[in-house]
Amino acid sequence: MPNLKAQFFNVKNTVVLAASLLFLGCATIQAPQGGPKDTTPPKILSMTPKNQTRNFTSKKIVIEFDEYFNLKDEFKEFSISPDQEKPPILKKKQKKLEITLQDSLEKNTTYTLNFGKSVADVNESNVVKNLSYVFSTGPEIDSLSLSGKVINALTDEAEKEVTVFIFPVERDTLFGKKRPSIYTLTDSSGNYKLNNLRKGNYKIYSLKEASGGGDKIYQQISDEIGFIKDTIKIDKNLDNINLKVFKELAGEFRVLDRKLNNDGSISLIFNQQLKNPKLTVTDPPKVDVGKYVHFNKTNDTAKIWLKDLSFDSVKMAVQDEGKVLQTLNFTRGKKDTYTRDVSITDNAAGAKLNPYQRYTLTFPFPIESADPSKVTLLEDSVKRTNFQLLKDSVDFLKYYVIYPWKNKRTYDIKFGAGSFTAIFGAKNKDINKSFKLETADSYGTLGLNVTVPDTSKNYLVQFIDEKKNIIKSTSLNRNITINFSNYPAGKYFIRVVYDDNKNGIWDTGNVKNGTQPEKIWYSTTEMSLRANWEREEKLTIPAAPN
Repeated sequence: MPNLKAQFFNVKNTVVLAASLLFLGCATIQAPQGGPKDTTPPKILSMTPKNQTRNFTSKKIVIEFDEYFNLKDEFKEFSISPDQEKPPILKKKQKKLEITLQDSLEKNTTYTLNFGKSVADVNESNVVKNLSYVFSTGPEIDSLSLSGKVINALTDEAEKEVTVFIFPVERDTLFGKKRPSIYTLTDSSGNYKLNNLRKGNYKIYSLKEASGGGDKIYQQISDEIGFIKDTIKIDKNLDNINLKVFKELAGEFRVLDRKLNNDGSISLIFNQQLKNPKLTVTDPPKVDVGKYVHFNKTNDTAKIWLKDLSFDSVKMAVQDEGKVLQTLNFTRGKKDTYTRDVSITDNAAGAKLNPYQRYTLTFPFPIESADPSKVTLLEDSVKRTNFQLLKDSVDFLKYYVIYPWKNKRTYDIKFGAGSFTAIFGAKNKDINKSFKLETADSYGTLGLNVTVPDTSKNYLVQFIDEKKNIIKSTSLNRNITINFSNYPAGKYFIRVVYDDNKNGIWDTGNVKNGTQPEKIWYSTTEMSLRANWEREEKLTIPAAPN
């Protein structure tokens, strides 16, 4: 007779074993990948010797973090103040940062080690911002502070992560030559604070470096700068020392970039906005004949098309107001070939044409002729022939399609191959465009009654959008009504430039000359435009702020 009891226990053991294996298998399942992104930088667990140590005698400082970290650009980011001939050596060991002092220390002196953005976590590169370590070789630590805010001189917005630094007056000659040792970064609201300062006279600067910078040395070509002309005497804690950063205009003209494009045109970028520019091919002079030159609105870039490409090399002069600023040489290979694509862009944003604008076509090359017979215009699928192609009287890159556009109609235009012929006989391929005419009810008008504080001075009243792009700028020196007519409904604002030199533009500052940018005032009243609505507002311009 079978042993039923033994069979029962065998089955029971098998079930228990299977359940155990299943449990162990479940226990090894890993947590799902992903989750919220780590945005927290490493945290300091300890500093040895302690931060703010007095009567300091150690040769090594150890900072321990709660996670692994990387050192990045420590030669650019790290500094010690006062400077030392032999800079400290930074070395990471596991989660610890060791700083070895190589040079001797002065007696009764406060030292500040500033790490900038050199310490960041391994995975997400979250930076430990404004990390510093302070010690004194004497019984006292310098405890004065300097604080304030940095804003953009043009936009009036706070500037975050801008470097604010000071030089003792006797070392101000190092500005633009050597990176500062006393500095900090602004926070997200543009605020900064420099701590542990000693009594003395200083010059203060704020530096917004271009992408790819980071050496904390001012480069006029690419960076923005802010400064206070007068010396700052620090003998107590100072607050509200505010700075405005701006892009300084170059003192001497220079061509920043030049190239011969693959379509045969020449592109130039200048470091200044020219007033009355001119480009002339001086050698060989025959190449100058029939050339096309197109400057952008601010006259700081130019594009040139030479109709005679038989040259090996040309010499070109850049002039402004009749004065030669720079001479350039260009060379080309006789076997060079060029690709020319006669594309067309239009001003029907979002496939809607502003009823107060002409339908405008823009080309990448000078257009020499147009053939309306190769253009097909459909209005709600019905062919129309009573349109015109009109060349712009000044801009050789623009044409207009003239037609009595109607609301609630759909327009399809086919520009057949060869509708437009550019220089060198280049022609467009088939290009199709579609749009509708926006209704006039979508636009509004603002009448602005302006009162000026001083009729002997000049003001620029600028109508700007939410991104602070200038929609319209009006120069005035008296009480007047300005009409901003037929603009799309939306949020708009008023910015006023105190045009001190009466040249009709906003002028930035100059560090060498100690001049600040022309002052700007933003009206706090939002000048919103409602669809199919005329609005009237008063604008009383205050006296220029101090």
